[in-house]
Amino acid sequence: MPAARVSEWRKLPVSLTELCIETTLRCGQSFRWRKLGDEWHMSLYGRILSLKQDSTHLHYKATWPAATSTPFTTSTSAKEETVVDDTEELVKHYFSLKHNAAALYNQWSQSDPNFRKKAPKFTGIRILSQDAWETLIGFICSSNNNISRISQMIHKLCENYGPLIGNIGDEAFHEFPTPEALKGKEVDAHLRDLAFGYRAKYIAETARIVSEERPTDWLESLTNPNNPGWGTGHRSGLLRANYKEAHEQLLQLVGVGPKVADCVCLMGLSWGEAVPVDTHIWQIAQRDYSFARVKSSSLSKSMYHSIGDHFRRIWGDQAGWAQSVLFTANLKSFSARPKAEPDPVAVKLQAEVCETVTGEVETKYKVEEDTLVGSMRQFRKRRVSATGGTDLENTTIEQELISVAPRSRKRRRPLRLS
Repeated sequence: MPAARVSEWRKLPVSLTELCIETTLRCGQSFRWRKLGDEWHMSLYGRILSLKQDSTHLHYKATWPAATSTPFTTSTSAKEETVVDDTEELVKHYFSLKHNAAALYNQWSQSDPNFRKKAPKFTGIRILSQDAWETLIGFICSSNNNISRISQMIHKLCENYGPLIGNIGDEAFHEFPTPEALKGKEVDAHLRDLAFGYRAKYIAETARIVSEERPTDWLESLTNPNNPGWGTGHRSGLLRANYKEAHEQLLQLVGVGPKVADCVCLMGLSWGEAVPVDTHIWQIAQRDYSFARVKSSSLSKSMYHSIGDHFRRIWGDQAGWAQSVLFTANLKSFSARPKAEPDPVAVKLQAEVCETVTGEVETKYKVEEDTLVGSMRQFRKRRVSATGGTDLENTTIEQELISVAPRSRKRRRPLRLS
């Protein structure tokens, strides 16, 4: 393959409170991201998108295959030709950066004590705006499955049926296959050989239905018009479905039940009110929201809708996003995640130097900190004492946490030393 074209690293000012790719790309929304070193990579709309992040910026670059037509938008004038790279707009669209995550977290915390308790460890989770077709197949593969195995299946689909985009080191990256590429009995048989099991039939038949029995823009017609799919724009004359209609139409496909339909609505069609209810969310509803425990191993249709409606009443039109935060908090792979260290907003320090009865020098400090934990302000006091003078090797330091309290926004009091 000819040498690829690679852009330089660019960056967007995004805090970890607004977006944490380490969590968002691992929490079961997308299954094609691969981490190599400290960078994340995935083929996306004809390029390999590479990401890395620090505390203040999201860094990105794009790699294109040299043999294909240019992915740039080109404009010409009488004097010069200007080439515009759209990767920044793609990144903003993919991570739904038009929404203020901190404001939404604050809104959900005010309306839901359980969210307020869990959220500080899981700031920066965002709902991805993904390709609807890829999301549909990804969640058909999710039936009775886990994130690791789903990712392996999707990798096999791309490797066997998707066009090669390029390489990062020794790793090959393929585009996601089209419906036309995945239809047919031969695909069904091959996927069974690749250990897809009963999902092989679901994928091949759904690909046939979408490619042969639905209009070309069918999935786009199910998309939330306030957030159309990448590169589609606002098409005039396209009959648009609402969330309920989109959900019902997806249920007509093979291998698509209520949960898979809601996953597609939320992460592929941008319906923020869609609340996928799986085993994790059912457990959360029973444990934290007083839903009755039932002996049945499966949810009834009425119970499924009851749980979704309950969360929509609490969290509003972005209920699916709030649900994804609690879903992530319930995953074993994230259960031991430490709480984010608070960023200091203001610190007051008072020191007192005295001599102990043994002749040692003791310094006592009283510290008051006004801190920011995620989107929450917190006020805490500590008492610190250091004994041993200037001999650091023999210095004893003791800390005592006096108090921790949420910082009220309604009443402001002067900081006092106790």
